[in-house]
Amino acid sequence: MTTSLTALLPATERALLTRIATAQSAGRCPSLVAGVAREGELVWTGGRAAGGGDDAVETQYRIGSITKTFTAVLVLRLRDEGLLDLEDPVERYLPEAGLGQVTIAQLLGHSAGLSAEPPGPWWERTPGALRPELADVLGEGAGTHPVGRRHHYSNTGYTVLGALVAAVRGGTWEEALRREILEPLGMTRTSVLPQAPAAEGWAVHPWADVLLPEPSEDLGLMTPAGGLWSTVADLCRFAVFLAEGDERVLGASSVQEMRTPSVPLESGEWNATYGLGLQIIGDREHTLVGHGGSLPGFVAGLWFDVEDRIASVVLANATSGPNVSAVAVELVRTVAEAEPRVPAPWRPLTGVDQELLALTGPWYWGTYSYVLRLLSDRALELQPIQGAGRGAVFLAGDNGTWTGQSGYHAGETLRVVRREDGSVRHLDVGSFVFTREPYEPGAGVPGGVDPAGWRGVPDPAQG
Repeated sequence: MTTSLTALLPATERALLTRIATAQSAGRCPSLVAGVAREGELVWTGGRAAGGGDDAVETQYRIGSITKTFTAVLVLRLRDEGLLDLEDPVERYLPEAGLGQVTIAQLLGHSAGLSAEPPGPWWERTPGALRPELADVLGEGAGTHPVGRRHHYSNTGYTVLGALVAAVRGGTWEEALRREILEPLGMTRTSVLPQAPAAEGWAVHPWADVLLPEPSEDLGLMTPAGGLWSTVADLCRFAVFLAEGDERVLGASSVQEMRTPSVPLESGEWNATYGLGLQIIGDREHTLVGHGGSLPGFVAGLWFDVEDRIASVVLANATSGPNVSAVAVELVRTVAEAEPRVPAPWRPLTGVDQELLALTGPWYWGTYSYVLRLLSDRALELQPIQGAGRGAVFLAGDNGTWTGQSGYHAGETLRVVRREDGSVRHLDVGSFVFTREPYEPGAGVPGGVDPAGWRGVPDPAQG
């Protein structure tokens, strides 16, 4: 019997609807919409509104700082095209910023030491015309913390990155966004200015069930930090891209780099960190990646689980109310727990390199026991047989070596060391020697092996 691996079960859909209905009611927001994508497809949408309507999958909401992730993608594209390096100082491209040796990577990871907000009036409620120059955004006291020493979230930093994209491309940030991300991904309902149908932003009185309309300003230079409007459908499409990559926009290795922690954890936030334009939260079972956003009148959350291939987006039109990022995370986990991912079928390799096959099986680093497995595309997996250990997958290179992809061995080289007769002497993994037997004599163990070999405890009765 064949069943769909993407469509959700009715009980799961009911659980998702119940969660967003609770969030809209308890959070007291005029409307709340959500969507879930699984295995690369939008599989569920839902909404709740004070007026009773719930069909808002194509209604635009302001997404606030989720915009930063779009800006980060544009910067990574410039890097991948060889137009800049993430370790370059920003002033190489924007000397008017006056940021000294602050690097592009530090801006992406919020470790540049810049202040969180620009000087002057509350920028989210002030027309962009009041910030015509980059100097007006940075001000005189932009440096708040030592450069590179700690994570300090900075809207001004992403404004600088937006200006960087414009300077290197020779156009505007908005033009680059539309041409390089929105059009290739088919995100036709994402824009800098609202396009009908679009939700109106509201403030809800904290102690009475009454509303106050919020202004919707053109944020000018601050737009790359938080100015976009989008929909549940478009953002679910964007989340799938961030999980899998798309060569038309950014390859899988570069989006994986965005999802990799780039800054130290903050005290008290040991389960959360920041990559390059993406927030990262996790526990022992799951790691979720995404971003939250807010502007007066709106809150937004986009989160995805790469391993389970589930993404969720939640949007609401209230200045404060439900924690929509937390709701989005709960939607992801609801689907993952109610409908665990069905593993892909095991298939044997097509074609086998006999020399690589001969490398498989047990290996020993000192007395630690490991097993080496052969994967597809000549990749190798080294894992501890028992207890804790430094396991990793190593991808094959063009020079007869392999490169580690995670954990302690990420970026480290695995090579096969052979004797003069061509037989394998040992494996070298970042200078660690792995032998076929624990401390095998003649296998190149640093410091040598005691010629007397292994021994037991002397028998006192024969002493």
